Amino acid sequence: MSQSKKLVLGSGQEFHGLSAGFDDEAVGELVFNTSMVGYQEILSDPAYAGQIVVMTYPLMGQYGICDDDFESRAGAPAGVVVRECCTSPSNFRYTETLTEYLEEKGVPCLSGVDTRMITSIIRDGGHLTAAIVDESVKTADAVAKIKAFRTDRDIVSKVSCTKRWFSRTPRHRYDVVVLDCGVKHGTVAALNRCGCNVTVVPFDTAAEDIMAFNPSGLLVAGGPGCAEDLPGVIATIRSLRGKLPIFGTGLGHSLISLAYGARLVRFGCGHHGGRPVRSLADGSIVTAEHNHNFTTDPESIEGTPLKVTYVDVADGSIEGLECAEDRVRSVHFNPEGGPGSCETVFFEDFVNLM
Repeated sequence: MSQSKKLVLGSGQEFHGLSAGFDDEAVGELVFNTSMVGYQEILSDPAYAGQIVVMTYPLMGQYGICDDDFESRAGAPAGVVVRECCTSPSNFRYTETLTEYLEEKGVPCLSGVDTRMITSIIRDGGHLTAAIVDESVKTADAVAKIKAFRTDRDIVSKVSCTKRWFSRTPRHRYDVVVLDCGVKHGTVAALNRCGCNVTVVPFDTAAEDIMAFNPSGLLVAGGPGCAEDLPGVIATIRSLRGKLPIFGTGLGHSLISLAYGARLVRFGCGHHGGRPVRSLADGSIVTAEHNHNFTTDPESIEGTPLKVTYVDVADGSIEGLECAEDRVRSVHFNPEGGPGSCETVFFEDFVNLM
């Protein structure tokens, strides 16, 4: 029998529902995702580590969990909030239900609440922290937990690999090193499809150790947290720029921005889920998966060799940068899709730089 749970916001506002995951409490940054499908990819994306994810689509779990569809085995959100959680999936590929997966990963889930109302609150309120607690917990006690919460500034170390690993492809043309700040399997697979052998290394790997692999290029993978908490990675990128092609995605985009002297600013509720971005080169628009709360300050790139390549269609924020001289490019979204549009052109551009 499901336990009664509730979501409590820092303001004291409550949403009452039932437990559909691990029976425990969760406190974290509250974000939303608007994707209609791809909940397994979202829940296994390391970029959501430490966050409570509100899913706006009303039904989750309808096709279960499939062993072949994980983006990472390392990442998991702090908690999940859904309108309805299906416990009887219809999918011949599924190996366990969504509820079973959340219990296995130790992720609390609240179901039976109005997720779209919660999303509106997040959209209007910006950066919010919330808690999933038992129904019996007093509101004042839950708010105290929220106020005592501190963002984990070392979270990348918890999702990064601890030793190198390889992914090879037949008749490869290039050798790419991936700096694992929270890499997804989809990123590695996209590189393999483009003819690259891939060596994934921990996020704190030194520049000289990266160059020892004699790589054709470096990809700085996305992940959770704020790029400003990774000064060592920023220094590594700064020392390698101009020596080999570099491509950054998600968090990697922010790290590249900082390596060139730009600044980050937190804005509103951030970007989460599928959003359209426009290429400034040809005006084309693609919809890509996002998960970030920071953007590059446009004024801060003045005087740097960086050039804006992509912007968000809705708010005009910077979504892509490049330094042609150093053969460095970055996008603030996840070009490999999973879930979202599969835009291999971004990886093909990286391969062309090599």
